[in-house]
Amino acid sequence: MIPTLDSLPDDPATLKAMILAQHEEVTRMSASVRAYESLVEALKARILRLRKQKFGSSSERITREIAQLELALEDLQVAHAREYGGQAEGDPAPTPESESTDKPQGRRRGRPRVDPQTPRTRETLDPGEECPDCGGPLRLLGEDVSELLELVTAQLKVIEIARLKKSCRCCEKVVQPEAPSRPIPRSMAGPGLLAHILVSKFDDHLPLYRQTEILARQGAEIPRSTLVDWCGQSMAVVAPLVARIKDHVLAGDRLHGDDTPIKVLDPRRPKAAASAKAVKEGRIWTYVRDDRAWGCTDPPAVAYWFSPDRKGVHPQEHLKDFRGILQADAYAGFRKLYEPDAEGKVRVREAACWAHLRRDFHDVWKATGSKLAEEALNRIGALYDLERAISGQAPEMRYRQRQAHSRPRVEAFRTWCEAQLARISGKSGLAKAMRYALNRWPAFTLFLEDGRVAIDNNVAERAMRPIAIGRKNYLFAGSDAGGETLADAMTLIEAAKLSGHDPQAYLANVLARINDHPINRIDDLLPWNWTNPALAKAA
Repeated sequence: MIPTLDSLPDDPATLKAMILAQHEEVTRMSASVRAYESLVEALKARILRLRKQKFGSSSERITREIAQLELALEDLQVAHAREYGGQAEGDPAPTPESESTDKPQGRRRGRPRVDPQTPRTRETLDPGEECPDCGGPLRLLGEDVSELLELVTAQLKVIEIARLKKSCRCCEKVVQPEAPSRPIPRSMAGPGLLAHILVSKFDDHLPLYRQTEILARQGAEIPRSTLVDWCGQSMAVVAPLVARIKDHVLAGDRLHGDDTPIKVLDPRRPKAAASAKAVKEGRIWTYVRDDRAWGCTDPPAVAYWFSPDRKGVHPQEHLKDFRGILQADAYAGFRKLYEPDAEGKVRVREAACWAHLRRDFHDVWKATGSKLAEEALNRIGALYDLERAISGQAPEMRYRQRQAHSRPRVEAFRTWCEAQLARISGKSGLAKAMRYALNRWPAFTLFLEDGRVAIDNNVAERAMRPIAIGRKNYLFAGSDAGGETLADAMTLIEAAKLSGHDPQAYLANVLARINDHPINRIDDLLPWNWTNPALAKAA
């Protein structure tokens, strides 16, 4: 509490003692602040280093360590803000580029960026019509406007649907409106509630047992078993949409592909210990159709599949009818897709990922400080500089720019790798990275021949991030069927995001309409054809 002037003593000695005590307190707090800031900067630097290393053989362990460090950093920052107050929000939020610099930055609190469609209310504080000093009339000079971002708490409500029953006075015919359809027949769950549960589980990765606790606080005790049924039946309702999204993705002639592990409960497997659960490693596969990089207006979409293992038959089955270019890693299961058919025609062409190759060189440089690895990174970085310059341009323009500027650099890189392989140990990580590129050289140079092809597979890797985030919250899928449900839900949610929609608003509207919607017009409900009614009404 800050003392007032009237409460201060008049004795000079007492005042001096108070000043000394306050000075000691300020010194102590300053030292504490410096200690906080030093620890925060150390954690930020550690997280930054781990993020740059997370593509090696121990990536799963590093990802978990990053998550733990980020939680510790967040707790420190909250404690610091509580103890010493925050900073002004006038500065813009830090950009990804500014966050990725090697030099740790001080803590900045960026001003929140609010969507223009966010509802707004106006509260006007009026000083009145008369001057408080002389009583004269006041005239308006202007106004000072500030903004306060507030949260309207989610609230459950029960909608009573009363169907009036009437009889004719003349013929005694009884008339009553038909009951409106529901997303799940004979279920009490409305479309908005079902959409909230699905997005919370599959996008926010909030397990159903936690959702039961949250819903209970809002006034509805819903057993977890009921939430399980609602999730399963809701996904059955939207299954035709999921199938159409997958058809659209595979109908393209250029795809990005990737996969990631997911643990699955398997009662048939022996337990490692008495208290352990019997689990196996399943797989989530993703294929992304996104041609916006070269100005194509076809709607982007992503599709996910689950498989109980990583055998090559799974991607071969997914892509059995696909014809075109597949950009993926060097997984052996894809090789059969690249082989010529009985007539000698190649149905699928392979495009490699330069970002994957760059990470291999980066791992060597980070571990050993190799000048050769650093030179490789610089050579690859020059290719990315050009890619940034031609992003969004037409394929013909991209082709010409790559032929004029990228091809000479790519050929020089190949010559340089071949020369270095004759000088370095064949068992070194540097040699392995170079051989990885040279052995798949046609795949690494395909982007030079076709302006539609990207230089890397980052599109698919970004599509896998929600799965990786989910693994931090759920330890495993409950069964193979649970893995398939996860893949279908992610297909619908992530496709809605790619089309720029709020997945909860999209799902709520679709679940409310789909049972009454003509099946031969199901494409009207696909994310890229859907319009948010709330935004359309506001416009």
